[in-house]
Amino acid sequence: MVQVFIASDHCGYKLKQLLVERYSLIDLGTYSCDISVDYNDFAEEVVKNVVGGENKGILICKTGIGMSIAANRHSGIRAALCSNVESAKLSRLHNDANVLVLPSDVVMPFEIVESFLQTPFSQEERHVRRIEKLG
Repeated sequence: MVQVFIASDHCGYKLKQLLVERYSLIDLGTYSCDISVDYNDFAEEVVKNVVGGENKGILICKTGIGMSIAANRHSGIRAALCSNVESAKLSRLHNDANVLVLPSDVVMPFEIVESFLQTPFSQEERHVRRIEKLG
């Protein structure tokens, strides 16, 4: 069974809590918006649970950029910063993204998450070939 792991820094805490309340997600922190934390540490926790398997991840920080950079440092992770439904859908369909990254002020977060979680990878030869080149 595919599990979905979620984490945020302090700026993404409130959005993370909304998503945890709505979806069956495994919350890896942070657990407060009152204490400043390093986004890298929380990206690492999600990556450890996603790399090399079928699990998926969701990361949230102020802009989403820091989490994207931190997650994509790892071989086998394809983290996609998405702020709309279409990019979330295409990140799965074309890129087989395994981590969704959201900025903390994203509009329509539930629709974006649903698009990401429900869209399968297309398996088209051109997309498989491109992903294989990523290593």
